[in-house]
Amino acid sequence: MNDNFLTIMEPDLQLISYCGLYCGACSSYKKGKCPGCVANEKASWCKVRTCNMKKGINSCAECDEFDEVNDCKKFNNFISKAFGFFLNSDRRKGILYIRSQGREVFASHMIKTDRVSLKRRE
Repeated sequence: MNDNFLTIMEPDLQLISYCGLYCGACSSYKKGKCPGCVANEKASWCKVRTCNMKKGINSCAECDEFDEVNDCKKFNNFISKAFGFFLNSDRRKGILYIRSQGREVFASHMIKTDRVSLKRRE
C-alpha cells in the first residue's frame, strides 16, 4: 500500500464510550476482542456505563451533574486516576471536548490522532 494513501473513516458515534474514550482506536476493538463500551454487555461492572444507561444519555458530556467543580464519584475514582496517570490519558478532557465540540467532531479527532483518549499532558 502507498504510504501517501490516506484512509478516511466515517466517525462511528457508537464507539464513543460513556466516559469520554474512543473505542474505535483501541487495539482490543481493532482485533475484534471487544465490541466497544456501548455494545459491551459484559461491562455491567462499570458504574459510569450503568449510570449513563439509566439516565438515557450518550456520555457524561450530557449529564447535568457533571461539571468542572464537583466531579462525579463514579467517574472520578482512584482506579481511573491511576490509569490516567500511567497512560497519560484524560477522560475528563474528552468529556469536555465532546460537550464543547460535539460527538462527531470528537470522534473525527480521535480517528485522526488514532488515540483512545486525549492526552493528559500535551
